[in-house]
Amino acid sequence: MSGHQPDENPAGIHLPLDPLPGHSSRGRLERVLRRGEFAVTTELNPPDSADPEDVYNRAKIFDGWVDAINAVDASGANCHMSSVGICALLTRMGYAPIMQIACRDKNRIAIQGDVLGGAAMGVANMLCLTGDGVQAGDQPGAKPVFDLDSMSLLETIRIMRDNGKFLSGRKLTTPPQLFLGAAVNPFAPPFDFRPIHLGKKIAAGAQFVQTQYCFDVPMFKTFMQKARDLGHTEKVFILVGVGPLASAKTAKWIRSNVPGIHIPDAVIKRLEGAQDQKAEGKRLCIDIMNEVKEIPGVAGVHVMAYRQEEYVAEIVDESGVLKGRRPWKREARRDDLLVAARLDHILHDNVTETQTEMVKDAAH
Repeated sequence: MSGHQPDENPAGIHLPLDPLPGHSSRGRLERVLRRGEFAVTTELNPPDSADPEDVYNRAKIFDGWVDAINAVDASGANCHMSSVGICALLTRMGYAPIMQIACRDKNRIAIQGDVLGGAAMGVANMLCLTGDGVQAGDQPGAKPVFDLDSMSLLETIRIMRDNGKFLSGRKLTTPPQLFLGAAVNPFAPPFDFRPIHLGKKIAAGAQFVQTQYCFDVPMFKTFMQKARDLGHTEKVFILVGVGPLASAKTAKWIRSNVPGIHIPDAVIKRLEGAQDQKAEGKRLCIDIMNEVKEIPGVAGVHVMAYRQEEYVAEIVDESGVLKGRRPWKREARRDDLLVAARLDHILHDNVTETQTEMVKDAAH
């Protein structure tokens, strides 16, 4: 689809969309999924910086290729710019963020406040995570909180949204309108329990889930068969985690050092046998995307390309999973260009004019 995108408020790209029947949020991701379109989400590698341009530069490379961007919440227990801060910047520019909330660092009081703050900024999607232990990060002496876990966090936000109350029972003036997500790992033992665990997250309030990296498609097919048998795929949107591997050495390191990621020997052999292992890792990701998109019950993919974010557009494009659809992209607006030209004129010709006047001139 080209030109003006339908999933945008004509009064401003930073404003929420009109409510739709059966939708719990006013965001684009829920609309794409409920329309039955194959969704693509990704993750923004959070900067170790207080410069907003560091966020915008990282978001721009996803323009027109993804439906939503995860704002990561101190993954691996390492500190970066906060998920709330990233969401504040992304919503300002019209992007659709998925605000991750990890239970490791905050108690229920702080978390409920962040939920309201995020919703007020225009965040329509929240992903509930328990969070990695502090021993996994570079500040192992930090005090962990874990007042809630991912399941009770889902229930907490669902109560806030659907019942209009805090956990204390105190009423909210305006409940948040949110699309709730969770993480699942079909590749971690006990394997038979994983579809059951997914059902528990659905019961707690999950409307969409993003999986751990999928490098073993047959194993994932087994998980999906059981999920379908239990009726889960009729109640939740499942987005499969995929991503490129930079080399066989990287794959071996991840398999040995990152809990929960399963990489079969066949994948490592494929990379080792390639002349250009990085290119082969990208091709492997595309092949997996094309396999999983055909599995009944799969609603989309979650592309995680840590330190290879520049390949996300190529991977999505070459995979063809969008089938010609173009996700929302921030377009240059006519008034943006006119104001920029006017500002350049003022700076070089010593003209005095306020920003308000420039905007008024651009509107005419």
